[in-house]
Amino acid sequence: MEFSVLGPLRMYEGGKSYTPTAPKQRQLLTLLLLNANQVVSTDTCIEELWENSPPNSALSTLQSYILQLRRSLRRVPRIGSLQAARLILETRDGGYLLAVRSDELDTNRFWSLVREGRSALHHDDVRASACLSEALRLWQGSALSDVQRGPVLRALLVGLEEERTSVQEQRIAADLRLGRHQELLGELSRLTAKYPMHEGLHAQFMLALHRTGRRTQALEVLRRLGTVLRDELGLDPSPRVRRLHQAILAGDPALDVPARTDSVLTAEPGAPIGRRLPAGGDLVAVGAAAGRPEQLVRR
Repeated sequence: MEFSVLGPLRMYEGGKSYTPTAPKQRQLLTLLLLNANQVVSTDTCIEELWENSPPNSALSTLQSYILQLRRSLRRVPRIGSLQAARLILETRDGGYLLAVRSDELDTNRFWSLVREGRSALHHDDVRASACLSEALRLWQGSALSDVQRGPVLRALLVGLEEERTSVQEQRIAADLRLGRHQELLGELSRLTAKYPMHEGLHAQFMLALHRTGRRTQALEVLRRLGTVLRDELGLDPSPRVRRLHQAILAGDPALDVPARTDSVLTAEPGAPIGRRLPAGGDLVAVGAAAGRPEQLVRR
């Protein structure tokens, strides 16, 4: 059996869907999946389903939804009975727990690939890019795209989307170090349009444009970013982004990618294959993806 929440909600086995159709049951299933193998308290379930206006029958209605979810699970051939379904969707003291194997849920696979990719960022950009790209391919549009959301799911969704953006930024950083700036232009154009105040993505777009000989366009990206930040937040771009701007104006050679040797970028002696260590240091290194993401732009 497999579950997906990184896009439309799906519960399926052998290509056949067993996904509940009732909105509240789908909402509850999603809450349990995003807290898989953890007890979700009854109070949390009620808050998610009815926010600040639970009916007097909230507890009994919640129990009815749990029963309906178990009946949906029972329809899966390898489960086959309510008794078996109760072992998967368990009643615990004060709440409920949905038992899910690590390979059954797309968010688990996402986090596993992200951990592997982030670890590789320190020594092998080829591997890092591959793992982070595979993690991002698990997304089928926006998470929870067809599930109604209360306060708990809304908060969880914000965290998921921020993490997705952070992974995109880190994967792009690896690709920039690998000299893939030309291939990144379209993606970075879309991402900076989607996130007009995200300094990290704008800095990466500026660097990619500079490396493809489009300095005027790179400077225009900074101008647009500055306008949005001042209009929306009353802020100027961070000092690190401004230093990148000055480096582009000066044609700083530290912004350039070392020449390739066949399919592998040149590296310092002893550096693992796939990891580029430019003499001038990375000009853009990715920080956190929340708020104003920190850009470690060094001169």
